[in-house]
Amino acid sequence: MLDRKFILENMALMKANIANRGMAVDVERFAALEQQRRDMQKQLETMRAEANALAKNNALSVDERRTRGGELKKMEAELSARIAPLEADIESIYVAIPNLIYAGSPLGGEDASKDIARGKQPLPKFDFKPADHITLMENLQMLDLVAGAKVAGSGFYYFTNMGALLELALTRFALDHVMKSGFKPVIPPDLARDSLMQGAGFVPRGNESNTYHLEDSDLNLTATSEITLVGRYADEVVDLTKGPLKVAGISHCFRSERAHGSATRGIYRVHQFTKTEMVVVCLPEQAEALHLEMRRLEQEIFDALEIPYRVLEIATGDLGAAAFRKFDLEAWMPMRGGKGDWGEITSTSNCTDFQARRLNIKYRDNSGKLQFAYTLNGTALSVCRAMIALVENHQQADGSVRIPLVLQPYLSGMTHIRKE
Repeated sequence: MLDRKFILENMALMKANIANRGMAVDVERFAALEQQRRDMQKQLETMRAEANALAKNNALSVDERRTRGGELKKMEAELSARIAPLEADIESIYVAIPNLIYAGSPLGGEDASKDIARGKQPLPKFDFKPADHITLMENLQMLDLVAGAKVAGSGFYYFTNMGALLELALTRFALDHVMKSGFKPVIPPDLARDSLMQGAGFVPRGNESNTYHLEDSDLNLTATSEITLVGRYADEVVDLTKGPLKVAGISHCFRSERAHGSATRGIYRVHQFTKTEMVVVCLPEQAEALHLEMRRLEQEIFDALEIPYRVLEIATGDLGAAAFRKFDLEAWMPMRGGKGDWGEITSTSNCTDFQARRLNIKYRDNSGKLQFAYTLNGTALSVCRAMIALVENHQQADGSVRIPLVLQPYLSGMTHIRKE
């Protein structure tokens, strides 16, 4: 969240920021209610100051002080009762006000995102009719969608045989790669409290939620380990004197929403998947360089996997509420939609101090004063989509799948996945 005073003093900027994001937040009502709350708070403080002074005022009799004290106490209770619902109304708007936007972000919706770089691997040219990932993986006994639907419903699946081993290989390869750049491995909980979900910028309840929640509790299955990795530092003063905190979380991710259509068939958009997520907590002046480092790591991972991709600078209307700036990597998936298309495989966001304010994550500056830290997040590798791109791009005429050189040590030196 943004500083309340900053919002009130920069209303034109706030309105433009919300409009550029394509959002509808009544920031004018927030300003009016917040000013009303501040005025009432001043009245309350005046009453309390008078009550404190009254106790020391020997010019008045005991009865006079008691009578006036009772009046002040009643007035204070009435005013406090009026402030409470006002604060609730303010908070409901406040939490919806998004972060500021990087000046270089393209204006517009999803289609306005800008293609700014390409990976090292060219698009594949097949001298045979290629198959989609479902056909390939089912023929190679790597995937069982039917059993997944039987056990848990549409949008679930089993990875079997080489499918299971490939998930482990991809996960460990991505983790090993980011660890070389100082990211410490973490396996976090798969559940998070409402307050941490909200603090990280995710909606834990209601029609807009994309998460599963546990009834009769304040717990939710996490849509990404970003929530639990950032939430780990909630209400803490972190030590950044030795450098930024850099962690890589390996977790299951759970998302209740599932799109339909040829572009999302198979395992492109599922309810449960495994992801290796990078999270950084740092000083404000370190954030931009670290954001570019995380993007570089994502690119190195998919260059090493020999998967063609493009890098997008995400447009203002497609940013999440917490993101100040965001990059996506989209891999070329030769059979996506039946004809081939780009599909998102990673994203990395600079959230500035937006999450830290909501979660109360602070550090001490050189003068010892407490300041809000900056947080960043980025997908090192999301297994399902990486697997789609891998099997479709590396498929062979005989129906086998070539294993990229960097993964072969994780798969006992195997060079191809073949039908048993």
